[in-house]
Amino acid sequence: MNSDVPPGGRISGFRLARLLGEWRRRGARHGSADLAAAIRMLVLDGRLPAGTRLPAEREMAEVLPVSRTMITAALDQLRAEGLVASRRGAGSWISLPTGTLGIVPDSPLVGSSMVDFARAAPPALPGVLAAFDQVRRYLPDHLADHGYYEHGLPDLRQRIADRYAARGLPTSPDQIVVTSGAQHALALTLRLLTGPGDRVLVEQPSYPNALDAIKAVSAIPVPVAMTDTGWDLPGIAAALRQAAPRMAYVVVDFHNPTAHRLDAEGRAELADIARRARTPLVVDETVFELDLDGDPLDGPPPMAAFAEDLVVTLGSASKSHWGGLRIGWIRASAEVVHRLISTRTALDLGSAVVEQLVLAELLADPEPALRERRAQLASQRDVLMEGLREHCPTWRFRRPEGGLSVWCELDAPLSTRIAVAAQNHGIRLAPGSRFGAHGGFERWLRLPFVQPPDVLRDAVRRLGLVAASVAGPGVAAETDVTVPVA
Repeated sequence: MNSDVPPGGRISGFRLARLLGEWRRRGARHGSADLAAAIRMLVLDGRLPAGTRLPAEREMAEVLPVSRTMITAALDQLRAEGLVASRRGAGSWISLPTGTLGIVPDSPLVGSSMVDFARAAPPALPGVLAAFDQVRRYLPDHLADHGYYEHGLPDLRQRIADRYAARGLPTSPDQIVVTSGAQHALALTLRLLTGPGDRVLVEQPSYPNALDAIKAVSAIPVPVAMTDTGWDLPGIAAALRQAAPRMAYVVVDFHNPTAHRLDAEGRAELADIARRARTPLVVDETVFELDLDGDPLDGPPPMAAFAEDLVVTLGSASKSHWGGLRIGWIRASAEVVHRLISTRTALDLGSAVVEQLVLAELLADPEPALRERRAQLASQRDVLMEGLREHCPTWRFRRPEGGLSVWCELDAPLSTRIAVAAQNHGIRLAPGSRFGAHGGFERWLRLPFVQPPDVLRDAVRRLGLVAASVAGPGVAAETDVTVPVA
């Protein structure tokens, strides 16, 4: 394979034709322009990720069906726009234009008065302060020790293991490694399982900070587009065969940003796919506790229940309790835990003891506080959706059953333009392109509902004004808005 050709799966002509649907808009004379516009929209929506190999022109002509001349003209137009790249002998593949637009995070526009829609992170649970007070009583016993715990404090590991057992997944404390948040857990796992140039399968869209972590270790994300209803399991199977990634990173509980949840049958199929390909699954359960329509313990079994030997599970207290605790964990087999600890000392010597003690205190009786958290988020979700229906009536979205945000489909590829303009209205947004492995998603915005109801109502009203101000003819922005995302 030529090194200039990005890795990625190949889309068949039949599948491309199905995605394109009824692409003709203006008759035969405008066929090439209509076809180019339809493919362009698939790229901007993230359904054709960058690096996806296109069918040969002859195959495309047969399945659409149109003349090869029309196919060539459409691809030439997309090449001119930077959306398709080609090389003799290697075929054509999806590309994306690049550019930069730096919005400095600490500029006057991004101050404390901004409504932060870029971070899907709620404030601390009311019980966090009381837990700190409680910890002070027995902290002196720990001050006499060295304070380094590569695995994590035994009491906290036991309580995390108990939570898995309550979900029907027997777990030993020896299978738990406490980390400084889920992002740290992912970094440790990537360091263990991948090396420079290795490929990592990811969902498309996916969590931006996870994508950044993959790129930070010089690994290459291989995106598989999600469908309107969730995971494209046949597409994942094809990507595992074709790209041979070293691991797959997935969020099967209230996926960030789409909020989809993979059911038990789908988890069993995904585990079987991974087992056949012998690909480790790194499963991010950061928002598992935030089931807004039910009890998390009644949900589908954890992925590790279907493939114990292949699954590395990442967890965190950041979304359920408070991001300021910076405590996460890894659940894996004893063998993987041993390897993680062997490599961890090159990065750090353990997580902060006080925060571990606080989380252990909170997990002693977790349900009352978590029920309150879920009820509050459910109410705020409904407020946000009501505001969107009133002030952004042409946007489409599904009601999330859990998680922290609504994934909105806009009526035009305006995501970055809205994110830029919104800062002048006191709103900080992460454009849809931040959630794509190689950009795209200009028709999408993630809107968290972690703010109080009155703040949400006012912010959505202002967002409606922003959307109206940028509506109209125009091409998608070719730039990124560089704001912190959580």
